[in-house]
Parts: sequence; C-alpha cells; structure tokens
Amino acid sequence: MDRDKIIDWGLRIVAAAILLQTLPYKFTGHPSSVALFTELGVEPFGRIGLGVVELITAILLLVPGTVRYGIVLGIGLMVGALASHVFVIGINFMNDGGALFMLAVATMACCLVLAYRHRSEVLGLVPGLKMA
Repeated sequence: MDRDKIIDWGLRIVAAAILLQTLPYKFTGHPSSVALFTELGVEPFGRIGLGVVELITAILLLVPGTVRYGIVLGIGLMVGALASHVFVIGINFMNDGGALFMLAVATMACCLVLAYRHRSEVLGLVPGLKMA
C-alpha cells in the first residue's frame, strides 16, 4: 500500500473511530449525553437521530465507494457540533476540559483533509459542477 493510501485510510479511520466512540453514550441515554442534548433542546430525538446519522457517516467513511458521502456528512455534522459548542453549550461542557470540543475539531480536520484529497469526487456530488 502506498503512502497516500495509508494517509487516506488513517484519516478515515480516525474520523470514523471518533464518531463511533460516542454512540454508546447516545444510544444508552448516558446522563452526560442526555444533559448535552437537553441543553441543546433536542432531547431525546436529537440525541438518537444524530447517533444514527453519525453511525451512517462512519460506515460511509470506511466503505471505499461511499467515502465522498461520508466526507460531506462528516463536515455537516461537525459544523453543527462546533457551532453548538461555540454558541450554546460552551467549549468546556460539564468540566470535560474541552475534550468533546477537541474531538469535534479533530473529526472536522480529518474530514476537511479528506475533502481536499477527494475533491473531484466530492465536487462531483453537485450537479453541473466540474473541476477546472
């Protein structure tokens, strides 16, 4: 496997792993997850709905033919997560030292680098848009 593929897979695995590691908290109704989504005003449907979307996103990132969809969903999810931290729940939610925020930043960074690396595939999702 060449260096570019190793980097690509590394980014995909890191982003997917971060998305997947939060799912047990969302799906079991862990008190910190319930508190977060209550603060956002979308408990319980937002918690479970976002968990399902995050699961789908992680799968799409790991399946070679669907990575472009995972990238777009991942960026969308992380825009929402980062905006929620900045404007509603704060960087340091429940005294976590900003850990949850930093996981969102790391996932966003992975997805943005992947978007650049797969730019022709990602831009191909927009009808009529072609790379120059």
